[in-house]
Amino acid sequence: MEQYNVTGMSCAACSSRVEKAVSRVPGVTSCSVSLLTNSMGVEGTAGSGEIIKAVQDAGYGASLKGASGEQISASAAEEALEDHETPALKRRLIASVGFLLVLMYFSMGHMMWAWPLPAWFNDNHIAMGLVQLLLAGIIMVINQKFFVSGFKSLWHRAPNMDTLVALGSMASFLWSVYVLFAMTRAQVDGDSAAVMNYMMEFYFESAAMILTLITVGKMLEARSKGKTTDALKGLMKLAPKTAVVVRDGQEATVPIEQVRKGDVFVVRPGENIPVDGVVLEGNSAVNEAALTGESIPVDKNPGDAVSAATVNQSGFIRCEATRVGEDTTLSQIIKMVSDAAATKAPIAKIADRVSGVFVPAVISIAVITTIVWLLTGKEFGYALARGISVLVISCPCALGLATPVAIMVGNGMGAKNGILFKTAVSLEEAGKIQIVALDKTGTITKGEPQVTDMVPAKGISEEELLGYAYALEKKSEHPLAKAIIARAEEKKIVLQKVSDFQALPGNGLRAALNSDVLTGGNMKFISNETSVSPELMKQAEKLAGEGKTPLLFAKGRKLLGMIAVADVIKEDSPQAIKELQNMGIRVVMLTGDNERTAKAIGAQAGVDDVIAGVLPDGKESVIRSLKEQGKVAMVGDGINDAPALTRADIGIAIGAGTDVAIDAADVVLMKSRLSDVPAAIRLSRATLRNIHENLFWAFFYNVIGIPLAAGVWIPIFEWTLNPMFGAAAMSLSSFCVVTNALRLNLFKVHDASRDKKIKQNVEEIHYISANAEMKNVTENKSLKAENPDFCNSEIHDPKDQENIKENKENKEMTTITVNVTGMMCGHCEAHVTKAVKEAFGVEDVVSSHEKGTTVIHAPEKLDEDKIREVIKEAGYEVTGITQE
Repeated sequence: MEQYNVTGMSCAACSSRVEKAVSRVPGVTSCSVSLLTNSMGVEGTAGSGEIIKAVQDAGYGASLKGASGEQISASAAEEALEDHETPALKRRLIASVGFLLVLMYFSMGHMMWAWPLPAWFNDNHIAMGLVQLLLAGIIMVINQKFFVSGFKSLWHRAPNMDTLVALGSMASFLWSVYVLFAMTRAQVDGDSAAVMNYMMEFYFESAAMILTLITVGKMLEARSKGKTTDALKGLMKLAPKTAVVVRDGQEATVPIEQVRKGDVFVVRPGENIPVDGVVLEGNSAVNEAALTGESIPVDKNPGDAVSAATVNQSGFIRCEATRVGEDTTLSQIIKMVSDAAATKAPIAKIADRVSGVFVPAVISIAVITTIVWLLTGKEFGYALARGISVLVISCPCALGLATPVAIMVGNGMGAKNGILFKTAVSLEEAGKIQIVALDKTGTITKGEPQVTDMVPAKGISEEELLGYAYALEKKSEHPLAKAIIARAEEKKIVLQKVSDFQALPGNGLRAALNSDVLTGGNMKFISNETSVSPELMKQAEKLAGEGKTPLLFAKGRKLLGMIAVADVIKEDSPQAIKELQNMGIRVVMLTGDNERTAKAIGAQAGVDDVIAGVLPDGKESVIRSLKEQGKVAMVGDGINDAPALTRADIGIAIGAGTDVAIDAADVVLMKSRLSDVPAAIRLSRATLRNIHENLFWAFFYNVIGIPLAAGVWIPIFEWTLNPMFGAAAMSLSSFCVVTNALRLNLFKVHDASRDKKIKQNVEEIHYISANAEMKNVTENKSLKAENPDFCNSEIHDPKDQENIKENKENKEMTTITVNVTGMMCGHCEAHVTKAVKEAFGVEDVVSSHEKGTTVIHAPEKLDEDKIREVIKEAGYEVTGITQE
């Protein structure tokens, strides 16, 4: 997306015209104009010259913010967001008010309250009229921007808010000039009564007051609009301006724009890290609150990644730059927030359609109002006042600002809390989600195995058991070994050196410790090495039922005990899932794990449904099936889950704090925690509610104000509206809309107290096995037919009926059951399954380490010798094969 600055826009009608003009340019696929930031985002193949010309032909100005790939300095980007409009409006307002006070003294002070004037003005009404003409003219010149923009838009047949103001003020001024000339005729004729009557027909003060009051409103609106970009400006201010790099062995301070990928830079305590990099030397604690909102410093050691704008709190570190310029994490965040502001939410289309006809309709109503009052016998001045009131009370600005200000503030609030919405569409749609599908590993769980239980044998302490296990596992590369090593190092266990280390695939480990033999592995393997009590076997069975992997250890013929390892759920996962359910959202867990583990994790997390045995390429089809039941959000790591994230209505990337440029996701959670999912939905709902309030006010104001200004209620209630009060109301309407949007800054995204409570009647977790038939289920949309608990809706599509029939035929295929020894966990299962799939080109393969089997569904019998060879090469042993 290329972004442009657009000048000359004053209301929603302007932005709508620019959008239409650019959309007609050949090669433009989409165009979105933001009245709030005076910016435009354009996608397509059209050249910037053609786009700028289209904007200029529409009566506005445009300039390219920066061509794709061009690096813009942080200071330049920050400068682009600075509020230059408020100071200019303030100067205009001060000058206008100064002259207006003098004008009001002459027009109302003297005429209504007999305030004194110099003797020269006694009975010199024409002189007083000339003074008012000059003062009003000066104020009109000061505020000439209204007339230039208004009449220019009228010339291009695209009248805007400035057109309404200019017409109202000019009509008042020209009528007053006519009255002044009529007064000179009456003065010459000696008709003093007519002269006095004409004095009451002057509207010079209205012409000037309208402009001044609109300027007041414009200034208040500009100041409020400036505050909506505070979050984005705050992010930009975090960007360091310089970096200390090492070149030719010497440290040199250079502007941040001169840092290149591969440069070595140094950061001392208290300094900001200038660009993204990796630590080469030194240790430190880095405060990453600027990016993630987490106030607790993160320890950094050689090999760890660091991000721009974070603060080095202690220790001297040398780093190598890995991302610079617009590629840094901070720059990607700024770009996301900026792009979201430049895009348009679907609800904004309502205001756009109205704004397109609003101003011409108001002008027509004003003309009709004036004619109707003339036909009723009222004086021209009275009828004109009603028409002018209609012009100046109508406010398309409130309609144009109702959506973008709320989107900008909501997006800024999300950025402050580490929740990044890529577009305005994603911010609006997130609040409409009905189903949330959660990937298990790394989303609900931590994604790294941890020691969960330690069961030492009689006479053995936990420290002894862990010490022997540490010595044995230290040389292993298995993921489960890392969990034991991490626990031992955390407990500061002294490492004992072993020799003759052997990894026995599918069974366990063996090594020599002094004169003894240490062994560790699964129940079957250790049972052959030593005797295991029935109590311990029962306990191992129980742990396995909880989704944990029990590992047993022995020294010689003596059993040392058992250590259970599992990928544990994150601390905040159950609460986050409960919050989603309280918001009326159904929570589904997707996992490639087997039934036993899936049930255990699902029960701990508290999800509504579990879909197990789903391979990465099958998640997208599951999401497609879920979408038939409502709007779906997919939460995953943004890489392996990319197809599912793209298929979902909203893709939410979690665990991507250092890779915010994931294309597949619509929302990125910087803090990598599940509790930010309900927070994102909560913020979206609050933003959408705020937009509805703004639109209601904008429509309600015009529906009430225009009839009042036209004098509809005069015959009934004698309610009249002075044009000056109409101008004041118009000024305040936009200010009220923007101020209401700013209330979102007070919204607490993690406060669940106001969530809509939905009674949960889930007595048990619905488990949907995707094992043997996941391919058919996911590809043929038969999930709802084969699993009634998953979807109770009937299938009416004939293709789906054919797919069901095909599934039944597939069940008659050859089933090959392979008994495999050595599989100890889900990692082993995946290894065997992948090897078989690649060797035989079959998709329907399911391995289970609990059952010790690999089940293959193939269209014909397979070569058993080859099966044995493939599985042996994968590191496991085949003890038997059955083909049916």
